[in-house]
Amino acid sequence: MSAPPHRLSSAVPSVSPVPRYEVDESALRRNLALAADIQNRGPCRILLALKGFAMFSLFPLMAKTLAGAAASSLNEAQLAREEFPGETHLFAPAYDPAEFPRALQLADHIVFNSESQWRRFRAQAAGRVSCGVRLNPLQSEVQTALYNPATPESRFGITRDQFPTDSDFLRDIEGVHIHALCDSSADSLRRIADRVRRDFADILPRMKWINLGGGHALARPDYDREGLIAVVRQFAEMGLQVYLEPAEGLLANCGKLVASVMDVLPNNAVILNASATAHAPDVLEMPYRPEVENAAAEGELPHTYILGGNTCLAGDVFGRYSFAAPLKEGDEIVFCDMASYTMVKNTAFNGVPLPALCARGGDGTLNVIREFSHRDYRGRLS
Repeated sequence: MSAPPHRLSSAVPSVSPVPRYEVDESALRRNLALAADIQNRGPCRILLALKGFAMFSLFPLMAKTLAGAAASSLNEAQLAREEFPGETHLFAPAYDPAEFPRALQLADHIVFNSESQWRRFRAQAAGRVSCGVRLNPLQSEVQTALYNPATPESRFGITRDQFPTDSDFLRDIEGVHIHALCDSSADSLRRIADRVRRDFADILPRMKWINLGGGHALARPDYDREGLIAVVRQFAEMGLQVYLEPAEGLLANCGKLVASVMDVLPNNAVILNASATAHAPDVLEMPYRPEVENAAAEGELPHTYILGGNTCLAGDVFGRYSFAAPLKEGDEIVFCDMASYTMVKNTAFNGVPLPALCARGGDGTLNVIREFSHRDYRGRLS
């Protein structure tokens, strides 16, 4: 008789669905406490960027601290308006004229990406919502091109040399939006802020607010939160209401993707019932190697495996990991830091089931919030 599967994570009831995304409410509360301190001492208002995390069952907890939500589409804006008390900010690269009236109903701040977009929708938006424009500071602080919005070729924002010179352009514009970071340091933010204050020195005094976007690694142990607060204070002292809109910074180390071993091949490749390309696409897009509970780097422990997904994509691989004991069918593999940019980006590629959505309460209880079925897969198609 074969030995029973051993668990590679903390104890989880056998009825718990696998695969699953699991958000730890206690860890989330710790990150929210950091955000509360930054808001109070900045001072600033922090918004949850729904593009990174939109598990709305946890919005009531987050809304106790945060000022509202930042949306990147009408779907996100509607979710924010329905589920997240407070302010709703909306930015999109371009707005559909047929849908724009709906945007005015959902958002109280709308940011326009270009001169042409602002001039097109100005008559409808001015006086109904607080209007802003996105700036491109041309200060590249993100090394991965896929996530760098501050290049000359970027689709996002108005550069200094493109900024309209006619005095009428700024009429009815109340704020500016700068998003040029991705999991970045406070030093990167400081360099961005210095560039913006220098290049847009004639613009900022006419504004009521400035949104410094997301990408702030607020919860990382080495993050300089005092440096962030110093930047916020510089803009606040100019009379500007400062906004931040992180997602990953608020959800860092709050979530897991729990999978199980389906097969172990002779070449030590492992097939999991979760997929990097479908369930954690940033692993391949960034790319990066997520941490796994009770595992180490290749070769550090006696048994090394290639952990791969259950799709037909050859490169659907999480990475190489070593374990103290051999893996066998049914063993659980727990990928760490999987709350942000996972469930909002996942797909049903190959028809693989979507992981269940779960939250672990402060008392350790696992609450299964949503499980997915064939009906969900079919409902995306026609």
